[in-house]
Amino acid sequence: MAVAKKAAKAKPVKAKPANLKTVVSDASVSEFLASIPDPGQRSDSAMLHEIFAAATKEKPRMWGGRIVGYGEYSYVGRSGRAGDWYVAGFAPQKGTMTLYMLGGWAADKALLARLGKHSLGVGCLYLKRLADVDLKALTALVTDALKRAKVIAPTMMNQGAR
Repeated sequence: MAVAKKAAKAKPVKAKPANLKTVVSDASVSEFLASIPDPGQRSDSAMLHEIFAAATKEKPRMWGGRIVGYGEYSYVGRSGRAGDWYVAGFAPQKGTMTLYMLGGWAADKALLARLGKHSLGVGCLYLKRLADVDLKALTALVTDALKRAKVIAPTMMNQGAR
């Protein structure tokens, strides 16, 4: 009963636009990928683009100048800040490739075990180079994580009401 009373008292938080540095732009994804100076990273980025595009069936867009993002969702966070974000994406960084997915990657322990050399952060998967990983496992990992992300994305507008 106490829980029901507490839930009844919860009031939605009024959404305030977030002032994000990482926003979507009209920059060309193909030009960005072609401009990556390191040939290995350029090749790996092209392969990641193929994997993400096939899995998401979304047109990629540039986010913040360095992130190739696929899909988009709107959110209202617990603080009341609102914004738009990509569902999945990747960014070539110095010495690593960072892969992003709404909901993260940790749920796929069996696929992560098959993947090969990688590390995990909060919501990020880090790879040094694709030659170090099993591409079939990576493709399955992206596909499975995307299924979970698509379930999570519609709920993100309700975060301010908690």
